Amino acid sequence: MTTVYAREDHLSADEYIDVVKKSGLNRPIEDRGRVERMLAHANLIVTARQDGRLVGFARSLSDFCFCCYLSDLAVDKACQGQGIGRRLIEETRAQAGGPMTTTLLLAAPTALTYYQGIKMPQANNCFLYRREK
Repeated sequence: MTTVYAREDHLSADEYIDVVKKSGLNRPIEDRGRVERMLAHANLIVTARQDGRLVGFARSLSDFCFCCYLSDLAVDKACQGQGIGRRLIEETRAQAGGPMTTTLLLAAPTALTYYQGIKMPQANNCFLYRREK
């Protein structure tokens, strides 16, 4: 099956919620208003589609010349193992400004081995205030 990757200006809440459910990503999908705000304010969304059906996405915030925060990476479990996640990261990096832009991703503890497995560089100099809800 051919996977088509594209930068999209808009991703619907329905498509986002569907793939998040099918991927196992922990996001507040029960709060549709919050999901809609998350999508409305993201300024870089890269998608993976098979026969027009969304099977994965990367949702980011970027200034396109210095920094990019890749907030969500999700791939439908039925499509995992095809290199889609890795390619979504590559496409995000290219769209965000390539080698002149730092791309930051905060991994869920259950996803650490995935990012280590694709040899994504790991940082030890990150500081953060965690969400309270």
